[in-house]
Amino acid sequence: MTIAFWCVLAAILMPYVSTVIAKRAMPLAKNRTPRLYKESLTGAKQRAVWAETNHFESLPGFAAGVIIAHLAAVDQGTVDALALVYIGARALYTWSYVADRSTLRSLFWFVGFGCIVGFFICAAVTGNVPTGP
Repeated sequence: MTIAFWCVLAAILMPYVSTVIAKRAMPLAKNRTPRLYKESLTGAKQRAVWAETNHFESLPGFAAGVIIAHLAAVDQGTVDALALVYIGARALYTWSYVADRSTLRSLFWFVGFGCIVGFFICAAVTGNVPTGP
């Protein structure tokens, strides 16, 4: 399995890291209605919930980009590098979101999004993208 594929797994798990941050020290009684509990949060825990949501929103584009780059036979080193930068940017995105560093958060979001776009550009440049049956 490639590094990029392992990064897809990391991206799948990443929203749950934000969930742990948001729900740490949550009273067990609140686990009966976790969505209501999340809506009641404020401050850093609320921002962790928002980061979780954004991770779920970003995941399909990242996974598709990795798969399409593989199908197009993009250089594996390039695919792995883009995937690692994406994971790093998303981890820093989470940190900056929870820490309420909005400018840094936006910067890391754009780096991650740029990696997703990069997969598609690299696939297009190779000219090896399957066009159908």
